[in-house]
Amino acid sequence: MRTLFAMFVIAAPAFAQPPERFEPPRPGTLLPGFLRDQLKLTPEQKKKLDELQKDADKGSDAILTKEQKKTLEDLRVRGPFPNGFNPQLPQTEPAPPRKIKKVEATETNIRKAVEKALPTLWTALEGYNDVHTCFACHHHGTALVAFGIARTRGYDIPEKKLQAQIDFLAADLERNQKNYEKGRGPGPAPAGGETDNTCYQLLAFDAIGYKPSKSTETLISYTLGNQKSRDNWFTPADRAPTEGSSFTTTALNIRGIQAYRTKDQKAVADKRIDAAKGWLVKTAAKDNEDRVFRLIGLVAAKAESGDIEQATEDLVKTQREDGGWRQTDSMASDPYATATALYALQTAGGLKVDDAAIRKGVAFLLGTQEDDGTWFVKTHSKPVQRYFESGFPHGKDQFISCAATGWATAVLALATPSKK
Repeated sequence: MRTLFAMFVIAAPAFAQPPERFEPPRPGTLLPGFLRDQLKLTPEQKKKLDELQKDADKGSDAILTKEQKKTLEDLRVRGPFPNGFNPQLPQTEPAPPRKIKKVEATETNIRKAVEKALPTLWTALEGYNDVHTCFACHHHGTALVAFGIARTRGYDIPEKKLQAQIDFLAADLERNQKNYEKGRGPGPAPAGGETDNTCYQLLAFDAIGYKPSKSTETLISYTLGNQKSRDNWFTPADRAPTEGSSFTTTALNIRGIQAYRTKDQKAVADKRIDAAKGWLVKTAAKDNEDRVFRLIGLVAAKAESGDIEQATEDLVKTQREDGGWRQTDSMASDPYATATALYALQTAGGLKVDDAAIRKGVAFLLGTQEDDGTWFVKTHSKPVQRYFESGFPHGKDQFISCAATGWATAVLALATPSKK
């Protein structure tokens, strides 16, 4: 199925006209919707194909075991790339243990760590913008969350530099308006443009207080119509962790819709969010990224308190003895997993700074910060663009390390008092 899906993605651009909207094929589908559209099937052909599909489904049911049927149904709910079956991740060999310095989680130490990290994020953004014109989840997304939170905590966030980043994002949003109006994402699948890019852009806009506009209205319309045959938003990128979980895209899209929908979009938005909430409630999380954004999504969708409390507990209990969290069961604790877990627990789970889990997690981040102010995380995703230097350290591991540094800076800023 993975190979078949890749063939669909690669083959799609070869058609004379690209599909109006790409939606991931349901596992077991003979001809996915976007191929039907490209082939311009007649109503009679579609009817016969539907009948053939029913026969194929019955035939597979007769062949598969009960356990295999259950797995197939799970694939249909979660998408053809279920978390936990990602060959880009180390599945058997555990990552080497990380050296953790002993740093007391005092307000002074936390502030020093944030002040040391902020310049590295500015360097990364400005270096990225010198090479590219498009928004990047791993650079802009988490860095702007960090800047937005740090600004409320009294850290020095130069308004002129921040405005330059806002202008960069606004230009990218404006550049993609025609695509959004036609139901197309900003970039070709499976690079993440379809929904990963847009949901992180909404997160960044909200974090820095970007005002609603006609452009954001168009982006919300696109988001509401994107993958509308599903209850959730599926990520076709499969670039863990940032673009590796459908819980991430679903949660961030819910948050973005809540922040930027217009009055005229409310009815459609409420229906879409309610369906996504149902998916979040019934779908089990399988790794840290799932658990983090399942909690964030449940809160954004205004789920029942019992579901939110259980999701919070599920995330807390996976914290390790060293105070950190790990991306998968086969990996060691790392700053990316730890920072995203802390972000979810602080912003959605309602845990206060003096909670034991937060204190231990903050100590882990303080103890793993590099001397240059960054946090290092080893990459485990295959690159989809040519390597370039953005000015951020760690060479070919800089994208995930930059994202980790953004999240870590954000949660440490959250752990300091608000500006009076």
